[in-house]
Amino acid sequence: MRGYSALGVTSLVTIRKAAISKNETPAFIRFCASRFECNNKDSRNPSTPSSAGGPASLSHSREPDFSLNYKSMTSLLSKSRFAAGHQCHKLLWWTTHEPDAAELAPDPAARFIMDEGIRVGEAARALFPGGVLIDLPHEQVKERVRATVRALARGEPAIFEATFAEDGIVVVVDILAREGRTHTLIEVKAATSIKPHHLWDAAPQAFALRRAGVDVDSVEIMHLNDACLFPDLDDLFVREAISGRVRSLFPQISKLILAQNAMLEGPLPEVEVGKHCDEPHECPFKTRCWPSLPKHHVETFYGLRREKSAQLGAQGLARVDEVPATFPLTIIQERQRRSVTEDELQVDGKLAEALAPFRGRVAYLDFETVGPAVPDWNGFGPWHAHPVQFSCHITSPGGGLEHLEWLAEGPEDSRAVMAEALVEALEDVDVVVAYNVAFEKKCLEMIGAAAPDHAHGIQAITSKLHDLLPIVRDLVYHPDFLGSFSLKAVLPALVPGLNHESLKVSEGQTASALIHRLL
Repeated sequence: MRGYSALGVTSLVTIRKAAISKNETPAFIRFCASRFECNNKDSRNPSTPSSAGGPASLSHSREPDFSLNYKSMTSLLSKSRFAAGHQCHKLLWWTTHEPDAAELAPDPAARFIMDEGIRVGEAARALFPGGVLIDLPHEQVKERVRATVRALARGEPAIFEATFAEDGIVVVVDILAREGRTHTLIEVKAATSIKPHHLWDAAPQAFALRRAGVDVDSVEIMHLNDACLFPDLDDLFVREAISGRVRSLFPQISKLILAQNAMLEGPLPEVEVGKHCDEPHECPFKTRCWPSLPKHHVETFYGLRREKSAQLGAQGLARVDEVPATFPLTIIQERQRRSVTEDELQVDGKLAEALAPFRGRVAYLDFETVGPAVPDWNGFGPWHAHPVQFSCHITSPGGGLEHLEWLAEGPEDSRAVMAEALVEALEDVDVVVAYNVAFEKKCLEMIGAAAPDHAHGIQAITSKLHDLLPIVRDLVYHPDFLGSFSLKAVLPALVPGLNHESLKVSEGQTASALIHRLL
């Protein structure tokens, strides 16, 4: 059979009776019924009587013509577009009308998150044996909807990426699981807990299925379980019912869809900047909307509280060097004010004392980690980062610079091998320097836990750790820090000619993503 005729006459009669008994005829049922009736009439040959008395002629029915119902399937909202519009109409407008905008191109870190999301989705599907995937290009909306209807008609135990187009929105459901005569709509998330915006991801889907006449008894978020530790992945996911919370949003959904579609028909809307620029996600087009602040704007004051910022604004003070010495500031902020006002490096007299321990053979240690969504190392859970690389530069009193490094050669847990290489590299150093030492301490702790034979050596390295960040933050300020003490800000200011931007990989998350791909 082709098209909706796969539902069968019995199924059609059943759903129509159900609709009549509830005194309502959802769009999906009305549409199926009308297509069955039209196709039935059109496909019959009056000169050739049906041997089955009529119903058998449905096997020759045409596939439904979706152009009768939707002017432009590609112009409909999607779940992701609806989410963008719910955050900001400008974001939706640019996303829709400028899909190739440079701001929308994912960097390696963003691509890693997307790829991990795909892995999570695949892991979730594995929990529903016998389920079928609507494996068609997403731009082929009509074909995807037809395939979904056929899968529903066959009574598949689960449909992955079931697609529906209703009331101006196309939704693709991660998992639509059959539960007897009803269904459970499952939205799969790579997060380890439910976030408020997840409800707004699920609500338009549940709304569209309701309008389509699909009986959805429950709506759930299926998210990662942070307590799940490899190798036991039986409890990798947690399923939480959100039906009531989702249904409470239905009255708003239809209005929002209409408003978003109407907005897209017009010019770029006017939207004031605000919290929505960063919530629930930082907008990729933020730089288009936010005014360009002058260099050394008071907002760059390190650790400036909101009320202090408001005070400065009320006094008409826009730049750090406009703030009078009498204005109450912290020690670090006052050093910043002097540095910017005098346009020179400010150094506290205690710096020499703070750097006194940095003598002898000094090692500058840095780790890189990867943290996959689906754990693959013993004792690690979802998104738990684990060390896979170290880089160490060693200086000696006599001069010279030595560089040692180590990188895992595959996805397997290689912390024991890493521990051996690390202990050998640092066994004769006097000081181990890190910038923001908490990260290095955590990495050493994870390495030591997997290498009991080298526990003493790892502990010796830990005991030699010194943190350079608080020394710079508390005792030094250069105008080019611009209120930040990150290594990206500090390095080029204090060592002209050196900066992260000159590196092929200049950002930690990007490095992690590229290493994960390599392994």
